[in-house]
Amino acid sequence: MGCSKTLVAGLFAMLLLAPAVLATDPDPLQDFCVADLDGKAVSVNGHTCKPMSEAGDDFLFLSKLAKAGNTSTPNGSAVTELDVAEWPATNTLGVSMNRVDFAPGGTNPPHVHPRATEIGIVMKGELLVGILGSLDSGNKLYSRVVRAGVTFLIPRGLMHFQFNVGKTEASMVVSFNSQYPGIVFVPLTLFGSNPPIPTPVLTKALRVEAGVVKLLKSKFAAGF
Repeated sequence: MGCSKTLVAGLFAMLLLAPAVLATDPDPLQDFCVADLDGKAVSVNGHTCKPMSEAGDDFLFLSKLAKAGNTSTPNGSAVTELDVAEWPATNTLGVSMNRVDFAPGGTNPPHVHPRATEIGIVMKGELLVGILGSLDSGNKLYSRVVRAGVTFLIPRGLMHFQFNVGKTEASMVVSFNSQYPGIVFVPLTLFGSNPPIPTPVLTKALRVEAGVVKLLKSKFAAGF
C-alpha cells in the first residue's frame, strides 16, 4: 500500500513539473533583464542582468532589421540575426527575430533550430519554403511557394530551408519563441565540423565513395 502511495505521489509530481519541462525559455520574474554580455557571473539560462538604472528606453527599440543584408555569399543569402547576443534586451523574454535576404536563386540551406519554433512572413519576392518531417512522418517534405504577405510555421527541431524561386530579390522576417534558438546547418555540420567527421563514417552513411566525401569536405573547410 505504501509503495502505491509513493508511486501516485511521484506521478502527481511529474504532472506538476510537466509544463516546466515542456517550456522553451524560463518565464521572467521581472519587467526586463537587459543582458550583461560581459558579465562574469555564472548563469544557467540567459545572461545576468544589467542594473535597471543603466537600461534606458532604447532597449525596447532597434532598427537593425530595417537594412537588407549583403547577399554576395556562396548561398546567395544573408541572415541578420536578432537573438540575445545582438539585442541584449531579449534576455529572459523568450523571443528573437531574424531577417533573411535572398538574391535570385539564393538559398537558406537546410538547417534546424534545436531550441525554438519559428514563424515567418515573406516581405518581398517568392520563396520556396520546405519543411522535412521526421522518420515518424516518413521523412515527408512539406513545401510551398510563399509570396509576399504570406506566413509559414516551422515546428521546433524540424529541418527546413528556403529558396528564392523568383527573378528578383526576396526577403523574409522570422521570429522564434526563444532568446537564442540556435542553428545547425546540415551541410556545414556534416562536412565542415571541427574536428572533421571521419570520412569512413560519412561514406557509409551517405553511401558514396570516399572521393565524394573529400570533395564535399573541401567545399566547407572554410565554413559558409
